[in-house]
Amino acid sequence: VQLQASGGGLVQAGGSVRLSCAASGRALSNYGMGWFRQAPGKEREFVAAIEWSGSFTYVVDSVKGRFTISRDNAKNTVYLQMNALKAEDTAVYYCAAKHGRSWDWTIAEYDYWGRGTQVTVSS
Repeated sequence: VQLQASGGGLVQAGGSVRLSCAASGRALSNYGMGWFRQAPGKEREFVAAIEWSGSFTYVVDSVKGRFTISRDNAKNTVYLQMNALKAEDTAVYYCAAKHGRSWDWTIAEYDYWGRGTQVTVSS
């Protein structure tokens, strides 16, 4: 499966951005999906994940209440809605897919990665 993330850009602190991750090659419903991010000089970190049907989601504490992950399997797309953005949310955001339909927070569990999309939050 090929993944393409989009929707990043420059946004002011407190603003909102919605990232999209479009899949091609295979039906997205076969995969659990995750969003990760990597800030300059830092390691890639887990942000959010969703199991195949969308019934269960998980986000890390640092973004809880501000970020929401969702998916539309009919459109083969996963989303990350980011609200109340902070300067520390500035990073390259990556979407990833894992076999097995369940979700996970571990980078190594993901089999396919898209190119990242840059999100820059100005304070």
